[in-house]
Amino acid sequence: MTNAITSESLLMQMRAMASAAQAKNIESVAEVGDAGEFSELLKQSIDKVNETQMEAKKVTEAFQRGDPDVQMSEMMVAMQKSSVSFQAMLQVRNKLVSAYQEIMNMPV
Repeated sequence: MTNAITSESLLMQMRAMASAAQAKNIESVAEVGDAGEFSELLKQSIDKVNETQMEAKKVTEAFQRGDPDVQMSEMMVAMQKSSVSFQAMLQVRNKLVSAYQEIMNMPV
């Protein structure tokens, strides 16, 4: 069984994922109220990035084994998702470190 990825189906999936992420984001923002919840939100984000990387690793290993259910395009999409999510998390970390350093350099 082969699952061919067409540009139309990929576009539809991306739009569905974007709307789902936006809906989830609105729910998350509504739930966040305390500073303690920020750390939980950050932990969940890191866990999601890790999950994305592990999924990309599984898909890549399946493709390398020659699994007929995994196409090269699926593997490439999974790797790109992993890369983008990691780069986004890296930028968030850099901004947090920069904010921390700025606060530490403030005169008391």
